[in-house]
Amino acid sequence: MKTRKYIRSIDTVALVLGFAGALTLSCTRAALAQDTPTTNQSVQPTPPSGQSQATPSPSPSPGQPGEESTTERIVVTANKVEENIQDVPASISVIDDVELENLHATSLTDFAPYIPGLQVNSAGTPGQTSIALRGLSPITAGATVATYIDETPVGSSGNFQVSPSFELDLLPYDIRRVEVLRGPQGTLYGANSVGGLLKYVTLDPSLDTREFHVGGGLSGVVNSDEPGWDVHISGNLPLAHDQVGLRASYTRNEIPGFIDNVVNGEKSINHGTQQGALIALLWQPNESVRLRVTALGQKIDSDNNGYVALDSKTKQPLFGDLTNEVFLDEPFTKTIGLIAATLDWNLGWATFTSATGYSNTKTDLRIDVTPTYGELPALLGLTGTGLSGFDLGLNLDKFSQEIRLTSKRDGRFLWQLGAFYTYERGVQSQALFLNQLDGTPFAGLPELFKAVLPSTYQEGALFGNASFKFTDRLSLAAGLRFSRNDQTFTEIASGILVPNGTFPSGSRENVFDYMVSPEFKLGKDQLLYARIATGYQPGGPNVILPGIPPTVASSTVTSYEAGLKSEFLDHRVLFDIAGYHIDWSDIQVGKTVNGNSGLVNGGAATSDGVEMTAAFEPVKGLRFGLNGAYTNATLSGDAPSLEGRAGDRLPFIPEFSGSATADYYVPLGKKWNAHAGAGFRWVGDSLTEVESSSTVVRLDSYGALDLNADVSNDRWTIRAFVKNVTDERVYQNIFSITDLSGNTLFLRGVPIQPRTVGVEIDFKF
Repeated sequence: MKTRKYIRSIDTVALVLGFAGALTLSCTRAALAQDTPTTNQSVQPTPPSGQSQATPSPSPSPGQPGEESTTERIVVTANKVEENIQDVPASISVIDDVELENLHATSLTDFAPYIPGLQVNSAGTPGQTSIALRGLSPITAGATVATYIDETPVGSSGNFQVSPSFELDLLPYDIRRVEVLRGPQGTLYGANSVGGLLKYVTLDPSLDTREFHVGGGLSGVVNSDEPGWDVHISGNLPLAHDQVGLRASYTRNEIPGFIDNVVNGEKSINHGTQQGALIALLWQPNESVRLRVTALGQKIDSDNNGYVALDSKTKQPLFGDLTNEVFLDEPFTKTIGLIAATLDWNLGWATFTSATGYSNTKTDLRIDVTPTYGELPALLGLTGTGLSGFDLGLNLDKFSQEIRLTSKRDGRFLWQLGAFYTYERGVQSQALFLNQLDGTPFAGLPELFKAVLPSTYQEGALFGNASFKFTDRLSLAAGLRFSRNDQTFTEIASGILVPNGTFPSGSRENVFDYMVSPEFKLGKDQLLYARIATGYQPGGPNVILPGIPPTVASSTVTSYEAGLKSEFLDHRVLFDIAGYHIDWSDIQVGKTVNGNSGLVNGGAATSDGVEMTAAFEPVKGLRFGLNGAYTNATLSGDAPSLEGRAGDRLPFIPEFSGSATADYYVPLGKKWNAHAGAGFRWVGDSLTEVESSSTVVRLDSYGALDLNADVSNDRWTIRAFVKNVTDERVYQNIFSITDLSGNTLFLRGVPIQPRTVGVEIDFKF
């Protein structure tokens, strides 16, 4: 199965009907980490005075006279309790709100390059993203990285919402921090966390502080005929002093286009808009009870995708730099709505937590398939060529409920017991149409292809985690999770290109996950740990075809990891390193029978790697960061549906990637502070498909430089940034455009963001 590829033959339309994970979209939804500078993920820069803090009890602003400069303690909730990141025996990266603001981050691609081992693959707009951690490519029907907003899972656990292509990608305003927890995390987070977890943590309302933020900015990108701009506002109101707090925010980002269309001469066709709003209410009547209710909404609108037409042999632009050939506009819209409530009740001997969430996610996408199907009228005996498009619609309702008891944190024996339930109802719609060049239907042309694919996913789970401290240095942690899911799926299809009819199916399965992790304190600030853990991607119902099993079983992952977390010289030097070996079994891959395709468990892969994070503060206010990852992710056996052979590299996973950062903070008199930062990101070469595939394209390695600077006081902050300073022109994804016979006509490439320059002003009162 070549997942999420451009529709290239009549046979592959039937494959689209088979399952969403094999959906033949216009590209492989990939992008190796895009632009922007940030600091090292484990040692955060101390924010200048007047800016919001990412963690409790931050250290003083660097450079203040008479104050000791120390690195900030980073608090994470990876184990569903608040802990210092350096005390958690697992590999975690964090980026906080100050960094997100400094680098003008508007999507995952803006900070992913600075997180070791993380690949965020984009199709040219925010929201069309797939995520991979530790080499586990999203080559199956389900996602390999789970996504959360606070305590609520967002995104489908099943196989029929095209999850690998449309992972959660928020406009990160009013976000306290983003946590990246490497997997598998099956015992704590369940389905689809085989690669790990991406968690957005929103800012809590304050119970005693009244404040407001207003800001905005302008930006310009190479080859754009219009500027980009953004506005944002947030406010916090204590409604009952020390008991009730309300926080609300709104943000809008206008994305300048930079792709031209050779067909009609239109400029900047890939303009887009992002909007987000958040309302959070916190009620804390006493020290024992805490209730937070959150409502969040985000919307992405894009006029077209950021593609460039390339020569199939030389990979050089066919019609000029940053120019595409678009016969039919390819609009993309994604809307997310979330309502969540989290209750924490301290019982004295333990804390009871209830996390309830409901989300609705709607996605609509049109793909221009005119180069492929425009010649179809002649084959059907009609006159002339046509305009052809493929429409995809996704609608997902998801409810989740988790309850858990967590022991007090002051004993040798710590434990956590919980139960989890989720219910999803999804509908996927697909249609392939062919019109005349003026947009009117061909007389006498029957319906080509239409499908409606309703599905449900229901899961219940019980889990427990515990740790015991044998001595002040030696501890052992373990976890276990039992999950059971029930699924239904129906194919309702019509058209001359696919089998017509209604075909229902269903599945049911039980899964056990476990985790064992010993840890040993080498010193006060040095932790050595090991970890064995498992995770799974749910199986599910299958298409009804001869030679295709009625259901497909879960894909499973077993990981073996060892790591060191260490700090030296009064926390001025940090060095973290982790090595791992991952076995990925029963990968769900496609099998084609008489031109139709379904899923089978037929693949296996391994991923071996090392991740490193380092930071150094040689003098007060000056900090250097270095991140790096080596990843060797390959097929363990032949995978005929992928045209893969044992030893082939998995797609979109570079062997080497890394980043280097430098930040300097200095006071400007008594009230003002200044900061200047630089980041260099390096992404090694990778492949668009497995190595033996006949249509694989190699993606070149690249390096890009990003700069940012700001001045601030208690009320004002003025920032400037430059992304991709040298305007490197390299393609993070390339895919083939073919005719009806499968012959390559040309390529389309997704470039990294061209040089972008911007300025931001924020006012707090």
